[in-house]
Amino acid sequence: MTIKLVVRGFTLNIISAYAPQAGLDEEVKRSFWEDLNKMVRGISHTEKLFIGRDFNGHIGATSGGYDDVHDGFDFGDRNRGGTSLLDFARAFDFVIANSSFPKKREHLVTFRSSVVKTQIDYLLYRKSDRGLYMD
Repeated sequence: MTIKLVVRGFTLNIISAYAPQAGLDEEVKRSFWEDLNKMVRGISHTEKLFIGRDFNGHIGATSGGYDDVHDGFDFGDRNRGGTSLLDFARAFDFVIANSSFPKKREHLVTFRSSVVKTQIDYLLYRKSDRGLYMD
């Protein structure tokens, strides 16, 4: 889902994404990333763009080769979904906002069940808009 707003002379695009769950077919996952790719490519670089929500992936506690998009604040281990998210962020020159600020572990948790606590919700923004973000 996407929404376009004009705020104080800026055009702001917000995309709410929900990536396929880990157990689904690789074709479904590939289709999601292709669709998101098309949406992002359709938005001018002169407009602000924020993408957020449930990416069903774990980017891991360390940047591990993704220093350009992951500032090193997260927890747990990276999985394939997290690598897909990091690759997507790199391809479009995004930063993962959640990884930009140190937080207590309990403040990083975006999904909790009786057996697991994890972070699967992320917010991405263009590197050129880094000055718009604060902790």
